[in-house]
Amino acid sequence: MTERILLIEDDPRLAEMVKNYLGEAGFAVTVSSHGLDGVALEAKEPFDALVLDLMLPDIDGLEVCRRIRARSQTPILMLTARGDAMDRVVGLEIGADDYLPKPFEPREMLARLRAILRRRGREQKSEVLRFGRLEIDLGARNARLDGAECALTPYQFSLLLVLAEHAGRVMSRDAIMDGLKNAKLESFDRSIDVHISRIRSAIEDDAKKPRRIITVRGSGYVFAKVQD
Repeated sequence: MTERILLIEDDPRLAEMVKNYLGEAGFAVTVSSHGLDGVALEAKEPFDALVLDLMLPDIDGLEVCRRIRARSQTPILMLTARGDAMDRVVGLEIGADDYLPKPFEPREMLARLRAILRRRGREQKSEVLRFGRLEIDLGARNARLDGAECALTPYQFSLLLVLAEHAGRVMSRDAIMDGLKNAKLESFDRSIDVHISRIRSAIEDDAKKPRRIITVRGSGYVFAKVQD
């Protein structure tokens, strides 16, 4: 079955280039030049993924992402000409699956798009990772402690999943960011530490004495394999 892509991009030349390139790769591409129109299209028609520009003439890509994520888990690849790392962090926090700065090579865009489609396909198998009283549901994209859903943002869930999939292995910040497909952020960015602190507040019995996500001084973090 041909996978359908919604491209929300207001630059007509770039939109035409992306549409043609993805079309040659076997995708069916629908183009919208405005954020509000894109949100409405996504609500009416089934798409396998979105390619979303950050800078749009009406509402920006972050707001588009926020509105779509309120009702849908359709994979989102965000494009932007802005290099601000905070935009990248915010985009991932509110639910973008990956981030590609302009200018970009079409082959890289295609590779990233295929990667998020594969990743979402695996998650839709509704696999559940169990660590004692903690369950991580890949299909529902949530974590539950003693059956109660933990309060995590989409970005924090993705971060938790990266750690859990490497349970028992010490992961540096670089390795975590690579797992999040966010290699453009530098390893000294402290947002990883802030988000892990918030994840601990959601999944630990005592966030000040964590037993699930453990800090390894000078190395990074390790997710405990065996938990009560």
